[in-house]
Amino acid sequence: MTKLAEHHFKVERRSPKVVMRLKRMGSFHQCRLSFMRTLLRRLKRDGWCFERPVFSIDETGTGVAVYSGIGPERTYSLVCFAHDLPADQRSDRVIAEAWDATFTLFDGTPDTDDIARLSKNVPKQEAGRISQSELTLARANRSVRLFDYVVERLASGSQPDPEMVTDVGYLMRTTAVYGSGKFGAADRETLADRAEFSGAFQPEMLSVYLIRAFVLDLVEHLAKLRAPETAVTITPALRRRFGVGNSTGLGMAPFIVNHPVLLNNWINAREEALARVCSLSKATLQEQSTFRELVKRASKNVDEWRSAHPVQIQKLHDLKADMEMLDQHLSKGGLSREQPWSALCNWAEETLSVEGQEYLISLMLEPYGAIVDDLVETMGADETSVFAIRGGMSIERLKSILETTYDWALKTDWRNAACRARVWYVSEEKLEPRLGERFAEPVEPYEQPLAPGRDAANLYQDLREWNGNETVAEFLAQHVEHRHIVRRAQIADRFPYAEIRDNTIASDLMPIDLLRCKLSFFGATHFDPRSDRWVRINMFRDAPFPNELADVDEDNWSYPQLEEGIA
Repeated sequence: MTKLAEHHFKVERRSPKVVMRLKRMGSFHQCRLSFMRTLLRRLKRDGWCFERPVFSIDETGTGVAVYSGIGPERTYSLVCFAHDLPADQRSDRVIAEAWDATFTLFDGTPDTDDIARLSKNVPKQEAGRISQSELTLARANRSVRLFDYVVERLASGSQPDPEMVTDVGYLMRTTAVYGSGKFGAADRETLADRAEFSGAFQPEMLSVYLIRAFVLDLVEHLAKLRAPETAVTITPALRRRFGVGNSTGLGMAPFIVNHPVLLNNWINAREEALARVCSLSKATLQEQSTFRELVKRASKNVDEWRSAHPVQIQKLHDLKADMEMLDQHLSKGGLSREQPWSALCNWAEETLSVEGQEYLISLMLEPYGAIVDDLVETMGADETSVFAIRGGMSIERLKSILETTYDWALKTDWRNAACRARVWYVSEEKLEPRLGERFAEPVEPYEQPLAPGRDAANLYQDLREWNGNETVAEFLAQHVEHRHIVRRAQIADRFPYAEIRDNTIASDLMPIDLLRCKLSFFGATHFDPRSDRWVRINMFRDAPFPNELADVDEDNWSYPQLEEGIA
């Protein structure tokens, strides 16, 4: 195994001008650095064990369960409330008021009083309130196609059809997993020093991981209650084929614009990992063999990927062709040359679609955990440390930053209505981000500062009236309206991947590109856009369950096995 200490990495990271385009960001895939995979490696490494101290669910599917993860220093418990929801009340929309299941991640082990308090609040979600003892709040609905079908099959003594399981992929899908102070939950700052949550979104990923365990236990439990004499459990390999679905809409899209340092740290880690692998002078025979098998498994993953959206259908068509070309290239000795991974990337840039190029990058990291996994520790961010504007900077220096980072924006004709067709605003009813049409809806007075390109161009125009030796502080004293974009520009000067190099209010904007970028870092798979504004995904599909984690490879589940034996 190639070790980090053995190498001096010479290949440069890709330019932000290449990486930070929405078409490319909307083609990212999960990789070794994704947060789900980080979580399972940490749980396995640190010897976490899991218990189910409470499981009280009746034949209607109503009740409560508790799943506890016990680590070296602390215990966290997912408190699950199951509900008998009428079909006509089931909705993926964030404004729904009832769900098939609701959850909270409790800091510690809840007692009966805690569970009683949570039972009066968690099922209500937005109408309820939780406390600093809770870290996340989540909700989920059953799959209309699969949940009842699986219960019926198990109750009759039969296994679900593997093809149907593969086609749908989950028994429940979450419509929200909240954290960071939402509805009274603990602020993220209170968890910042906890080693088990280092990195990004670890409490949320732990919540989803335990939700998956609950959902599979639930269908087996309901089958047993329905037919005690004939019911069976799902075979382990088929059981792992179920993930947790998720429906994600516009509410997530502004996140990566509003958190430029965090976005930089995520993408910088991925680009540094790629540069390290591309710096390797050779690939051993074992590494080549591992990669060839991964390519075949990744091709199978593409074959199983379903989408009804025309954009994703075309991307999948291209990706299948890409994987065939990659397999042929490898069969002709594509990894036998000097600096094979760098050469492979160069070949991909000339040959494959953007979707295929980014899929290949994720695959290339797989054999090299020893030299890339440490980058996980760089993926968090203290954004308050860079919030202050550097008022002593000269106008000339600020203009230079704008000319470098926002060169594309300075060339854009912002007088063209198509270039400023959209408006990001926050809905009055749900306080959720929305995207309106500037020239068709009365939303412009409520516009949020989510168009850095346009704002940078406006800033640059005003700066042209100033002497280059004058300071940012002097300028902002007269132009307070530019404070936010000055701050962004100064951040982008220090963090190269902090800023998207595309127009976020254009008429042809695809918000799903923003969603997919973020979800890929979560570790999501099988992206299925339902429009240009929301997408369904799968989480933890094929991953080992908590009771299996100690005895299996915790990092070999992201691509389906070639021979599964799941029937």
